[in-house]
Amino acid sequence: MDVPLAHPYPGFGRGEADISVWLITFLLTVFADLTIAVEVGMVLAALLFIRKVTATTTVTEVTDKYIETGRVHILQDKHIPEYVSVFRIHGPFLFGATDKISEITERLQKLPPIIILRLRNMTAIDATGLTALEELADKLHATGRTVILCGAMAQPAKLIHQAEFEQHVGRENICKNIKEALARATEVYRTTTEYAARPHRRRSDS
Repeated sequence: MDVPLAHPYPGFGRGEADISVWLITFLLTVFADLTIAVEVGMVLAALLFIRKVTATTTVTEVTDKYIETGRVHILQDKHIPEYVSVFRIHGPFLFGATDKISEITERLQKLPPIIILRLRNMTAIDATGLTALEELADKLHATGRTVILCGAMAQPAKLIHQAEFEQHVGRENICKNIKEALARATEVYRTTTEYAARPHRRRSDS
């Protein structure tokens, strides 16, 4: 399995607000004072954090359509095969929370061949969280495993698209919901097992 190439400029492709904070801090470092730059950068980062968290808060009415739309996201009536592990990220995945991804990396060698990251309840993500997901995807790919993302809400989905996260997992492995993700996992497993079982012609010695 080929490991997808990383973005050539990992600091870019993130949200415009993240880039603005970085740029302002950098310019203050160059044209003002390092101490001022650090203080301003911390204040701006804190304000950005508050803005991202509050932007994910919504109040909506529960309707029949809402219930029906949510059926594809629930796990209660879904079968998870033995070759799949499903992990969920719950809440904002921002700086300070990314170390919790170790729940997956510490079990790396014991995991099945396909990993689904369920992002249905991940309300927000920033550049630090996105980098953590990219590094996780690359580590899993390095061990021959397939990573599938599903159910990302509006803000995370937008940032994931802007950052060209498809390069790390493949566009076909970013699904709208857990139902699609499980179907994709079955397809991947069937394809890889059929390929492994197929006899391959050995190269003759030159």
